Amino acid sequence: MARTLRILLVVALLIVVGLGAYVGYAAIRAAQPVTLPAPTGPYPVGRTITEWTDHARLDPLAPQPGSPRRLSVWLWYPAAPAAEAGTAPYAPGAWAGLHLDGALAWSETGFDDVHVHAVADVPVAAGRFPVVVLEPGLGFAAPQYTAIAENLASHGYLVAGVTPTYSANLTVLDGTAVPSDEAGNPSAFDTADLHAGQAQVAGDRLVDVWAADARFAAAQVAGLQARGRFAGHVDTAATVYIGHSFGGAAALEACRSDPHCAGAADLDGTQYGAVVHSGLTKPLLLIGSQDSCVTGTCEPSAPGDQADRDAARSLVNAGTGPVWCYRIRGAEHFDFTDYGAYYLAAPAGFLLTLGPIDGDVALAIVNAYLGAFVDHAVRGRPAALLAAPSPYAEVEVQRTAP
Repeated sequence: MARTLRILLVVALLIVVGLGAYVGYAAIRAAQPVTLPAPTGPYPVGRTITEWTDHARLDPLAPQPGSPRRLSVWLWYPAAPAAEAGTAPYAPGAWAGLHLDGALAWSETGFDDVHVHAVADVPVAAGRFPVVVLEPGLGFAAPQYTAIAENLASHGYLVAGVTPTYSANLTVLDGTAVPSDEAGNPSAFDTADLHAGQAQVAGDRLVDVWAADARFAAAQVAGLQARGRFAGHVDTAATVYIGHSFGGAAALEACRSDPHCAGAADLDGTQYGAVVHSGLTKPLLLIGSQDSCVTGTCEPSAPGDQADRDAARSLVNAGTGPVWCYRIRGAEHFDFTDYGAYYLAAPAGFLLTLGPIDGDVALAIVNAYLGAFVDHAVRGRPAALLAAPSPYAEVEVQRTAP
Protein backbone atom coordinates (compact mmCIF):
# COMPACT_ATOMS: atom_id res chain seq x y z
CA MET A 1 0.00 0.00 0.00
CA ALA A 2 2.80 2.43 0.93
CA ARG A 3 4.64 1.55 -2.28
CA THR A 4 1.49 2.24 -4.36
CA LEU A 5 1.03 5.56 -2.60
CA ARG A 6 4.64 6.54 -3.34
CA ILE A 7 4.16 5.66 -7.02
CA LEU A 8 1.00 7.77 -7.19
CA LEU A 9 2.76 10.70 -5.56
CA VAL A 10 5.65 10.42 -8.02
CA VAL A 11 3.24 10.30 -10.96
CA ALA A 12 1.34 13.31 -9.60
CA LEU A 13 4.60 15.19 -9.12
CA LEU A 14 5.71 14.40 -12.68
CA ILE A 15 2.36 15.64 -14.01
CA VAL A 16 2.63 18.89 -12.04
CA VAL A 17 6.23 19.41 -13.15
CA GLY A 18 5.32 18.59 -16.74
CA LEU A 19 2.39 20.98 -16.75
CA GLY A 20 4.50 23.69 -15.17
CA ALA A 21 7.20 23.18 -17.77
CA TYR A 22 4.66 23.34 -20.58
CA VAL A 23 3.04 26.50 -19.22
CA GLY A 24 6.47 28.08 -18.92
CA TYR A 25 7.38 27.08 -22.47
CA ALA A 26 4.05 28.36 -23.81
CA ALA A 27 4.43 31.67 -21.95
CA ILE A 28 7.86 32.14 -23.52
CA ARG A 29 6.50 31.32 -26.98
CA ALA A 30 3.55 33.68 -26.49
CA ALA A 31 5.98 36.51 -25.69
CA GLN A 32 7.95 36.03 -28.90
CA PRO A 33 7.23 38.52 -31.70
CA VAL A 34 4.96 37.43 -34.54
CA THR A 35 4.72 39.29 -37.84
CA LEU A 36 1.54 38.88 -39.86
CA PRO A 37 1.96 37.62 -43.44
CA ALA A 38 3.49 40.27 -45.68
CA PRO A 39 1.16 41.97 -48.19
CA THR A 40 1.87 40.88 -51.76
CA GLY A 41 0.90 44.06 -53.61
CA PRO A 42 3.07 46.96 -54.79
CA TYR A 43 1.73 49.61 -52.39
CA PRO A 44 2.81 50.26 -48.81
CA VAL A 45 -0.20 50.26 -46.50
CA GLY A 46 -1.66 53.01 -44.31
CA ARG A 47 -4.25 52.62 -41.59
CA THR A 48 -6.57 54.92 -39.74
CA ILE A 49 -9.36 54.28 -37.24
CA THR A 50 -12.56 56.29 -37.24
CA GLU A 51 -16.06 56.27 -35.76
CA TRP A 52 -19.19 57.04 -37.72
CA THR A 53 -22.79 57.61 -36.63
CA ASP A 54 -25.70 56.70 -38.87
CA HIS A 55 -28.22 59.36 -37.86
CA ALA A 56 -30.76 57.89 -40.28
CA ARG A 57 -31.06 54.67 -38.23
CA LEU A 58 -32.01 53.98 -34.65
CA ASP A 59 -29.86 51.16 -33.32
CA PRO A 60 -32.07 48.06 -32.84
CA LEU A 61 -29.29 46.29 -30.93
CA ALA A 62 -28.55 48.99 -28.35
CA PRO A 63 -29.54 48.25 -24.74
CA GLN A 64 -30.92 51.79 -24.49
CA PRO A 65 -33.51 52.31 -27.27
CA GLY A 66 -33.67 55.50 -29.27
CA SER A 67 -29.98 56.02 -29.98
CA PRO A 68 -28.53 56.20 -33.51
CA ARG A 69 -26.35 53.38 -34.80
CA ARG A 70 -22.64 54.02 -34.08
CA LEU A 71 -19.80 52.06 -35.62
CA SER A 72 -16.05 51.82 -35.35
CA VAL A 73 -14.50 51.50 -38.81
CA TRP A 74 -10.85 50.69 -39.55
CA LEU A 75 -9.57 51.95 -42.90
CA TRP A 76 -6.60 50.32 -44.62
CA TYR A 77 -5.42 52.02 -47.80
CA PRO A 78 -2.60 52.30 -50.35
CA ALA A 79 -0.07 54.67 -48.83
CA ALA A 80 2.37 57.08 -50.40
CA PRO A 81 6.03 56.10 -49.95
CA ALA A 82 7.08 57.72 -46.69
CA ALA A 83 10.14 58.36 -44.62
CA GLU A 84 11.04 55.86 -41.91
CA ALA A 85 8.07 55.35 -39.65
CA GLY A 86 7.10 52.64 -37.23
CA THR A 87 4.20 50.38 -38.04
CA ALA A 88 0.90 50.79 -36.23
CA PRO A 89 0.10 48.74 -33.10
CA TYR A 90 -2.01 45.68 -33.79
CA ALA A 91 -4.69 46.46 -31.19
CA PRO A 92 -4.20 49.94 -29.73
CA GLY A 93 -5.77 51.17 -26.52
CA ALA A 94 -8.95 49.42 -25.42
CA TRP A 95 -8.79 47.18 -28.49
CA ALA A 96 -6.27 45.13 -26.51
CA GLY A 97 -9.32 43.66 -24.78
CA LEU A 98 -9.72 41.37 -27.81
CA HIS A 99 -6.87 39.29 -26.41
CA LEU A 100 -7.75 36.08 -24.57
CA ASP A 101 -8.01 36.87 -20.88
CA GLY A 102 -8.16 35.11 -17.55
CA ALA A 103 -6.68 31.63 -17.31
CA LEU A 104 -5.90 31.52 -21.05
CA ALA A 105 -4.09 34.86 -21.38
CA TRP A 106 -0.68 33.16 -21.29
CA SER A 107 -1.57 30.87 -24.19
CA GLU A 108 -1.91 33.50 -26.96
CA THR A 109 0.73 35.74 -28.51
CA GLY A 110 0.64 39.08 -26.72
CA PHE A 111 -0.84 41.74 -28.97
CA ASP A 112 2.11 44.05 -28.30
CA ASP A 113 4.19 41.34 -29.96
CA VAL A 114 1.98 41.04 -33.07
CA HIS A 115 3.54 43.18 -35.79
CA VAL A 116 1.56 44.49 -38.73
CA HIS A 117 2.73 46.18 -41.93
CA ALA A 118 0.50 49.28 -41.97
CA VAL A 119 1.66 52.68 -40.79
CA ALA A 120 -0.88 54.83 -38.96
CA ASP A 121 -2.37 57.94 -40.58
CA VAL A 122 0.17 58.39 -43.40
CA PRO A 123 -0.74 60.13 -46.69
CA VAL A 124 -2.65 58.21 -49.36
CA ALA A 125 -0.85 57.12 -52.51
CA ALA A 126 -1.49 58.94 -55.77
CA GLY A 127 -4.52 57.65 -57.64
CA ARG A 128 -8.13 56.67 -57.00
CA PHE A 129 -8.88 53.37 -55.33
CA PRO A 130 -12.00 51.17 -55.33
CA VAL A 131 -13.70 50.38 -52.03
CA VAL A 132 -13.87 47.00 -50.31
CA VAL A 133 -16.09 46.68 -47.23
CA LEU A 134 -14.96 43.93 -44.85
CA GLU A 135 -17.28 42.48 -42.22
CA PRO A 136 -16.01 40.15 -39.45
CA GLY A 137 -17.61 37.01 -38.11
CA LEU A 138 -20.09 37.09 -35.25
CA GLY A 139 -18.19 38.02 -32.09
CA PHE A 140 -15.13 39.15 -34.02
CA ALA A 141 -13.84 42.67 -34.73
CA ALA A 142 -12.30 44.25 -37.82
CA PRO A 143 -8.67 44.28 -36.54
CA GLN A 144 -8.73 40.48 -36.29
CA TYR A 145 -8.69 40.41 -40.12
CA THR A 146 -5.64 42.63 -40.52
CA ALA A 147 -3.79 40.14 -42.74
CA ILE A 148 -6.61 40.12 -45.29
CA ALA A 149 -7.19 43.88 -45.12
CA GLU A 150 -3.52 44.80 -45.50
CA ASN A 151 -3.11 42.53 -48.50
CA LEU A 152 -6.07 44.05 -50.35
CA ALA A 153 -4.89 47.57 -49.54
CA SER A 154 -1.44 46.75 -50.92
CA HIS A 155 -3.11 45.88 -54.23
CA GLY A 156 -4.77 49.27 -54.55
CA TYR A 157 -8.03 49.03 -52.59
CA LEU A 158 -9.45 51.16 -49.80
CA VAL A 159 -10.64 48.60 -47.25
CA ALA A 160 -13.25 49.57 -44.67
CA GLY A 161 -13.40 47.06 -41.81
CA VAL A 162 -16.69 47.43 -39.94
CA THR A 163 -17.03 46.14 -36.38
CA PRO A 164 -20.74 45.54 -35.67
CA THR A 165 -21.55 47.23 -32.37
CA TYR A 166 -23.19 44.95 -29.78
CA SER A 167 -22.49 41.89 -31.97
CA ALA A 168 -18.71 41.87 -31.61
CA ASN A 169 -17.43 40.55 -28.30
CA LEU A 170 -15.70 43.92 -28.07
CA THR A 171 -15.68 47.11 -30.05
CA VAL A 172 -14.31 50.50 -29.03
CA LEU A 173 -16.24 53.77 -29.19
CA ASP A 174 -14.91 57.01 -27.74
CA GLY A 175 -11.97 55.06 -26.35
CA THR A 176 -14.24 52.79 -24.28
CA ALA A 177 -14.71 49.06 -24.76
CA VAL A 178 -18.29 48.14 -25.69
CA PRO A 179 -19.31 44.48 -25.21
CA SER A 180 -21.89 42.43 -27.06
CA ASP A 181 -25.46 41.93 -25.90
CA GLU A 182 -28.23 39.40 -26.52
CA ALA A 183 -29.81 41.43 -29.32
CA GLY A 184 -26.54 41.69 -31.21
CA ASN A 185 -25.19 38.20 -30.51
CA PRO A 186 -28.27 36.05 -29.95
CA SER A 187 -27.99 32.91 -27.83
CA ALA A 188 -29.92 31.08 -30.58
CA PHE A 189 -26.63 30.78 -32.45
CA ASP A 190 -25.07 28.95 -29.51
CA THR A 191 -27.55 26.12 -29.96
CA ALA A 192 -27.99 26.35 -33.71
CA ASP A 193 -27.80 22.60 -34.24
CA LEU A 194 -30.58 21.97 -31.72
CA HIS A 195 -32.77 24.91 -32.68
CA ALA A 196 -32.02 25.56 -36.34
CA GLY A 197 -35.33 27.35 -36.82
CA GLN A 198 -34.57 29.84 -34.05
CA ALA A 199 -31.10 30.45 -35.47
CA GLN A 200 -32.59 31.06 -38.91
CA VAL A 201 -35.05 33.64 -37.59
CA ALA A 202 -32.35 35.37 -35.55
CA GLY A 203 -29.94 35.30 -38.48
CA ASP A 204 -32.43 36.72 -40.96
CA ARG A 205 -33.20 39.57 -38.57
CA LEU A 206 -29.59 40.35 -37.67
CA VAL A 207 -28.22 40.11 -41.20
CA ASP A 208 -30.34 43.10 -42.22
CA VAL A 209 -28.70 45.22 -39.50
CA TRP A 210 -25.20 44.16 -40.54
CA ALA A 211 -25.93 44.67 -44.24
CA ALA A 212 -27.16 48.19 -43.45
CA ASP A 213 -23.90 48.76 -41.52
CA ALA A 214 -21.92 47.69 -44.58
CA ARG A 215 -23.86 49.90 -46.99
CA PHE A 216 -23.56 52.84 -44.60
CA ALA A 217 -19.79 52.34 -44.37
CA ALA A 218 -19.54 52.20 -48.16
CA ALA A 219 -21.49 55.47 -48.46
CA GLN A 220 -19.31 57.12 -45.83
CA VAL A 221 -16.14 56.04 -47.61
CA ALA A 222 -17.52 57.38 -50.88
CA GLY A 223 -18.11 60.69 -49.12
CA LEU A 224 -14.41 60.86 -48.24
CA GLN A 225 -13.75 61.50 -51.92
CA ALA A 226 -14.56 65.15 -51.29
CA ARG A 227 -12.78 65.79 -48.00
CA GLY A 228 -9.89 65.06 -45.71
CA ARG A 229 -6.96 62.74 -46.27
CA PHE A 230 -8.83 60.69 -48.89
CA ALA A 231 -10.04 63.63 -51.01
CA GLY A 232 -9.54 62.75 -54.66
CA HIS A 233 -8.46 59.19 -53.88
CA VAL A 234 -11.75 57.23 -53.68
CA ASP A 235 -13.16 55.45 -56.73
CA THR A 236 -16.88 55.62 -55.97
CA ALA A 237 -18.05 53.73 -59.06
CA ALA A 238 -18.20 50.28 -57.46
CA THR A 239 -17.91 48.54 -54.09
CA VAL A 240 -17.05 44.94 -53.25
CA TYR A 241 -18.40 43.43 -50.04
CA ILE A 242 -16.50 40.63 -48.32
CA GLY A 243 -16.98 38.94 -44.98
CA HIS A 244 -16.19 35.94 -42.82
CA SER A 245 -18.76 33.69 -41.17
CA PHE A 246 -21.88 35.76 -40.36
CA GLY A 247 -20.08 38.72 -41.93
CA GLY A 248 -20.02 36.74 -45.17
CA ALA A 249 -23.81 36.46 -45.07
CA ALA A 250 -24.04 40.20 -44.42
CA ALA A 251 -21.68 40.91 -47.33
CA LEU A 252 -23.95 39.01 -49.71
CA GLU A 253 -27.08 40.75 -48.43
CA ALA A 254 -25.38 44.16 -48.66
CA CYS A 255 -24.43 43.44 -52.25
CA ARG A 256 -27.96 42.36 -53.12
CA SER A 257 -29.37 45.64 -51.88
CA ASP A 258 -26.65 48.02 -53.15
CA PRO A 259 -26.84 48.98 -56.85
CA HIS A 260 -23.18 50.01 -56.70
CA CYS A 261 -22.04 46.54 -55.66
CA ALA A 262 -19.54 44.98 -58.06
CA GLY A 263 -19.32 41.61 -56.30
CA ALA A 264 -19.37 39.83 -52.95
CA ALA A 265 -17.32 37.15 -51.21
CA ASP A 266 -18.39 34.90 -48.34
CA LEU A 267 -15.63 33.18 -46.34
CA ASP A 268 -17.03 30.12 -44.57
CA GLY A 269 -20.31 31.77 -43.66
CA THR A 270 -23.79 30.26 -43.53
CA GLN A 271 -26.05 32.45 -45.65
CA TYR A 272 -29.09 34.29 -44.26
CA GLY A 273 -31.61 36.84 -45.47
CA ALA A 274 -33.40 37.60 -48.70
CA VAL A 275 -30.29 36.97 -50.80
CA VAL A 276 -30.63 33.23 -50.11
CA HIS A 277 -33.78 33.17 -52.22
CA SER A 278 -33.01 35.94 -54.72
CA GLY A 279 -29.33 35.21 -55.38
CA LEU A 280 -26.99 37.83 -56.81
CA THR A 281 -26.73 39.35 -60.23
CA LYS A 282 -23.08 40.23 -59.53
CA PRO A 283 -19.99 38.01 -59.23
CA LEU A 284 -20.02 35.74 -56.17
CA LEU A 285 -17.16 33.97 -54.39
CA LEU A 286 -17.73 31.28 -51.74
CA ILE A 287 -14.76 29.77 -49.89
CA GLY A 288 -15.41 27.16 -47.23
CA SER A 289 -13.31 25.32 -44.70
CA GLN A 290 -12.53 21.63 -45.09
CA ASP A 291 -15.89 20.14 -44.08
CA SER A 292 -18.03 23.22 -44.65
CA CYS A 293 -21.39 23.02 -46.39
CA VAL A 294 -21.61 26.76 -47.13
CA THR A 295 -20.51 26.27 -50.74
CA GLY A 296 -23.48 23.97 -51.41
CA THR A 297 -21.46 20.76 -51.75
CA CYS A 298 -20.90 18.46 -48.78
CA GLU A 299 -22.00 15.29 -47.04
CA PRO A 300 -23.94 16.58 -44.01
CA SER A 301 -22.55 15.17 -40.77
CA ALA A 302 -24.13 17.52 -38.22
CA PRO A 303 -27.75 18.68 -37.79
CA GLY A 304 -26.98 22.17 -39.10
CA ASP A 305 -25.10 20.99 -42.19
CA GLN A 306 -28.22 20.20 -44.20
CA ALA A 307 -29.59 23.72 -43.66
CA ASP A 308 -26.21 25.25 -44.62
CA ARG A 309 -26.08 23.21 -47.81
CA ASP A 310 -29.68 24.01 -48.75
CA ALA A 311 -29.15 27.75 -48.20
CA ALA A 312 -26.01 27.77 -50.34
CA ARG A 313 -27.68 25.83 -53.14
CA SER A 314 -30.64 28.19 -53.11
CA LEU A 315 -28.31 31.20 -53.21
CA VAL A 316 -26.28 29.86 -56.12
CA ASN A 317 -29.23 28.57 -58.15
CA ALA A 318 -31.27 31.75 -57.74
CA GLY A 319 -28.52 34.11 -58.88
CA THR A 320 -27.65 35.13 -62.40
CA GLY A 321 -24.09 36.34 -61.82
CA PRO A 322 -20.93 34.24 -62.15
CA VAL A 323 -20.10 32.02 -59.16
CA TRP A 324 -16.86 30.49 -57.89
CA CYS A 325 -16.83 27.97 -55.03
CA TYR A 326 -13.86 26.41 -53.23
CA ARG A 327 -12.99 24.57 -50.04
CA ILE A 328 -9.59 24.60 -48.34
CA ARG A 329 -8.42 21.20 -47.11
CA GLY A 330 -7.05 21.27 -43.59
CA ALA A 331 -8.66 24.63 -42.81
CA GLU A 332 -11.25 25.23 -40.12
CA HIS A 333 -13.42 28.22 -39.31
CA PHE A 334 -10.84 30.40 -37.54
CA ASP A 335 -8.19 29.91 -40.23
CA PHE A 336 -9.79 32.81 -42.13
CA THR A 337 -8.76 35.19 -39.33
CA ASP A 338 -5.46 36.39 -37.91
CA TYR A 339 -5.66 33.59 -35.34
CA GLY A 340 -3.87 31.38 -37.84
CA ALA A 341 -0.79 33.61 -37.60
CA TYR A 342 -0.57 33.86 -33.81
CA TYR A 343 1.02 31.39 -31.46
CA LEU A 344 -1.70 29.55 -29.56
CA ALA A 345 -0.88 27.02 -26.86
CA ALA A 346 -2.86 23.78 -26.70
CA PRO A 347 -5.68 24.94 -24.38
CA ALA A 348 -6.54 27.87 -26.64
CA GLY A 349 -6.00 25.77 -29.75
CA PHE A 350 -8.54 23.21 -28.55
CA LEU A 351 -11.12 25.92 -27.91
CA LEU A 352 -10.66 27.68 -31.24
CA THR A 353 -11.57 25.95 -34.51
CA LEU A 354 -8.21 25.98 -36.26
CA GLY A 355 -7.35 23.17 -38.66
CA PRO A 356 -4.09 21.29 -39.22
CA ILE A 357 -3.17 23.54 -42.15
CA ASP A 358 -0.35 26.01 -41.50
CA GLY A 359 -2.04 29.28 -40.61
CA ASP A 360 0.14 31.40 -42.89
CA VAL A 361 -0.56 29.03 -45.79
CA ALA A 362 -4.32 29.29 -45.22
CA LEU A 363 -4.15 33.09 -45.18
CA ALA A 364 -1.98 33.11 -48.31
CA ILE A 365 -4.58 31.02 -50.14
CA VAL A 366 -7.47 33.19 -48.95
CA ASN A 367 -5.59 36.36 -49.92
CA ALA A 368 -4.73 35.02 -53.37
CA TYR A 369 -8.31 34.07 -54.20
CA LEU A 370 -9.82 37.22 -52.72
CA GLY A 371 -7.34 39.37 -54.63
CA ALA A 372 -8.04 37.62 -57.93
CA PHE A 373 -11.80 37.84 -57.37
CA VAL A 374 -11.83 41.52 -56.44
CA ASP A 375 -9.52 42.41 -59.34
CA HIS A 376 -11.86 40.58 -61.71
CA ALA A 377 -15.07 42.04 -60.26
CA VAL A 378 -13.89 45.65 -60.12
CA ARG A 379 -11.16 45.98 -62.72
CA GLY A 380 -12.19 43.30 -65.18
CA ARG A 381 -8.82 41.58 -65.00
CA PRO A 382 -8.55 37.99 -66.23
CA ALA A 383 -9.30 35.57 -63.41
CA ALA A 384 -6.81 32.81 -64.23
CA LEU A 385 -6.42 31.75 -60.59
CA LEU A 386 -10.18 31.34 -60.24
CA ALA A 387 -10.29 28.69 -62.97
CA ALA A 388 -9.69 24.99 -62.29
CA PRO A 389 -7.34 23.35 -61.51
CA SER A 390 -5.92 25.24 -58.55
CA PRO A 391 -2.16 25.71 -58.16
CA TYR A 392 -2.68 25.10 -54.43
CA ALA A 393 -2.80 21.46 -53.37
CA GLU A 394 -5.00 22.44 -50.42
CA VAL A 395 -7.76 23.92 -52.60
CA GLU A 396 -10.73 21.83 -53.67
CA VAL A 397 -12.38 23.48 -56.68
CA GLN A 398 -16.14 22.97 -56.55
CA ARG A 399 -17.48 25.43 -59.08
CA THR A 400 -15.95 27.92 -61.52
CA ALA A 401 -17.73 30.48 -63.64
CA PRO A 402 -17.60 30.05 -67.43
